[in-house]
Amino acid sequence: MDEAIVDDETLNRDCDLLRSLHVPGRPLVLPNAWDAASARAVVTAGFPVVATTSAGVAESLGYADHEGAPAAEMLAAAARIRRAVDAPVTVDAEAGYELDPATLAGELRRVGAAGCNLEDSVPATGAQRDPGEQAEWIAAVRAAADAVGYRLVINARIDDYIREIVARLKSGESPLTGQEHHLAAAVDRAHRYLAAGADCVYPIGLHQADQIAAFVQEADGRVNLAPIPGAGSPAELAGAGIARLSFGGQLWNQVQSGFAGTLADLAGELAPAPA
Repeated sequence: MDEAIVDDETLNRDCDLLRSLHVPGRPLVLPNAWDAASARAVVTAGFPVVATTSAGVAESLGYADHEGAPAAEMLAAAARIRRAVDAPVTVDAEAGYELDPATLAGELRRVGAAGCNLEDSVPATGAQRDPGEQAEWIAAVRAAADAVGYRLVINARIDDYIREIVARLKSGESPLTGQEHHLAAAVDRAHRYLAAGADCVYPIGLHQADQIAAFVQEADGRVNLAPIPGAGSPAELAGAGIARLSFGGQLWNQVQSGFAGTLADLAGELAPAPA
């Protein structure tokens, strides 16, 4: 095994800082980075924590999101990001790369991850895991970290909402629809995951204002959301009691779109004049 990026004392200090910044109503804001340069930009701009985006990391490495990239390459990218900044780094570990809990916790510790995202869908099929089984898996990751004194911050993703949004987009329907029918199942998952040792739950894709308020109240724990269209501004989400705001691949997509636009302008300027 390669040498750890940071010593255990520094790593646990990172973990404690990351955990302390999850404050309902005064959320930790995470503009997700995808490489060392973007991570440095996040810290230079004054943000206290760097979060990775699996989409941006995978695509920058030449792979598809949703565990299309080998675990070793994703973890190596996370290590490069942690080396590049003097700040806690929380890693989007997707669905765990089919690693057993002890190996996953060990790899996250080795690359200096103060925290991780763990999602409850199976990348190969898109199916959502049984909530009881997912809770047991989260508990096993927590136990593996605890066994070596590693105070890992776990952000447990709940995919009920995003799965419907993706399905509606694929069928050409509007993704912004009523979300009331997901509340009971999503809250049940939140309770299970928090009881299993998650520090925060992430109902990705939740955007309906009254349902955000209901989820925050009923989950009875720290909640992460993304400021996606329809969800309200960061200030409005903070007012709803959110403890963590993350942007996922949004900034990566913006950078790529801007780069493509610049290239198109350049190509137009250099095009030969018509004869």
